[in-house]
Amino acid sequence: MADINIQRKKASPSPWLLVLLAAVVLGLVAYFFLRPDPADEPTPSVAVPEAAAPVTTPDTLAAAAAVDQATRRAAIDAIPQGDTAGSQETAESLANQAASDPAAPDYARNGLQKLTGVLVALADRDDLRDATITEQRDNLTSATDRVGEPGASLRPGFVAAANLMRAMQQKAYPNLESQANELTRLASQLSGRSATAADQQQNKQFLTKAAEAVRELSEPASNSLN
Repeated sequence: MADINIQRKKASPSPWLLVLLAAVVLGLVAYFFLRPDPADEPTPSVAVPEAAAPVTTPDTLAAAAAVDQATRRAAIDAIPQGDTAGSQETAESLANQAASDPAAPDYARNGLQKLTGVLVALADRDDLRDATITEQRDNLTSATDRVGEPGASLRPGFVAAANLMRAMQQKAYPNLESQANELTRLASQLSGRSATAADQQQNKQFLTKAAEAVRELSEPASNSLN
């Protein structure tokens, strides 16, 4: 009897396996083609440290005050020390300003600036220089360093000028005691403004008497004892 060769039929692959393989292939293709380019990704921002705020300490405050005082002293020292003739000339300029129209713009401010200039020069005179007068001079320059600013009150400057003239009187001019006291009283009553006619007349009265006192202070101290 002849042998019959029987071959088993190979099983065909499952269609679901083919679908799974196709899905994997498509997923890989999509990943490589659709993934973002590294060059297109935003660069992470780098935090920039903020500037450190200045630290305020007692030492820095003291240093700032020393610089301010040194600047003020340099400005004072830059004022030339005039002789008696120069002081008389400045006193005359102050008297002319005092005699002008008190309603004019900047009448009181210009008068205070002229008064400050002549008093600072007188305070550096050898026969008037002492610790009290130097202190009052510094007070005057401090009170008048901002008089040029709009709206600044002139009253502190007038008061400081009166105090400096009284210190000079007490130092070397005993005959001017009543005038010095009157100037101190008038300065304390000033408003520091020129808004009203009363303010203007008070400014004129003070500057007129201050010009008279400055004329006497510009003379050698020995003459006041006669």
